[in-house]
Amino acid sequence: MKFGTMAVLGCSNVGKSTLVNTLVNQKIAIVSDKPQTTRSRILGVAHFPQGQLALLDTPGLHRPWHRLNKLMVRTALDTIHDADVLAVMVDGRNLPGPVDRFVVDQIFSRHSSALPVFLLVNKIDLIRKRHVLPVIEAYRQLGEWTEIVPLSAKTGLNVDLLASLVFDRVVEQEDAFDEDFVTDQSWCHLAAETIREKVIEATKAELPYAVAVKVDEFLEEGRVTTIAATIFVEKSGQKAIVIGKSGERLKAIGTAARLELAKALANKVFLKLHVKVKNAWRDDDRWLVELGYATQP
Repeated sequence: MKFGTMAVLGCSNVGKSTLVNTLVNQKIAIVSDKPQTTRSRILGVAHFPQGQLALLDTPGLHRPWHRLNKLMVRTALDTIHDADVLAVMVDGRNLPGPVDRFVVDQIFSRHSSALPVFLLVNKIDLIRKRHVLPVIEAYRQLGEWTEIVPLSAKTGLNVDLLASLVFDRVVEQEDAFDEDFVTDQSWCHLAAETIREKVIEATKAELPYAVAVKVDEFLEEGRVTTIAATIFVEKSGQKAIVIGKSGERLKAIGTAARLELAKALANKVFLKLHVKVKNAWRDDDRWLVELGYATQP
């Protein structure tokens, strides 16, 4: 049997979390069409006949402007040193632009020359093959890629091929995790992230970056799980957006989150949500620790 660790890196909103969820065959990371949805490193373990792959989902690389964003970028780049294979994901619908080139340079400037680096050209299900080839050629010139894999993280196209190529690059060793282990994320963390995902979906482009969620209570009693959580925003106007007219938007957020959590927990869920304003929390070190985005210095 083989075991290896693959770190998935790239710009925001290219499909990294979707790929990890597909490989693990379970939703362990929230997804949306908004950049910087993933804020911390997430471990997922995929089980194959050949062995196990530990997958490290990372925040999207970008030029940071808040303390939170700086922590996200550092988290992603630090993951390079924990991997046996690096997978750099790009959006196959677009030729590389300045941000894409910046991200590729950041990764290659930090990795060991002995570390395999795969280029994953994602979202090929959305474009014609003749439009993918120029994108592949443009990215080919940006780095010394070990493998170039066009795929669709959403549909699973070529995902098994990717796993096979990764196994070709890792060594024979015992499995590192139990056969039923899927992720290191606690239920509290998954609950907070699920609620944040539903806030992002409900508010669309109005405030995705300004939202954080903290679980205040997580209590399992028999067939009922009680969860109390606080949604934090930075301004009173944003609070009004989350709550909506007569509280209808907050109610819809709670319903969507409750249904998804009930399915994941295989339990009845009682969910209580509150919305609070915390000015400039993204630049507050103490609050970043409190919310789980940073560790205590």
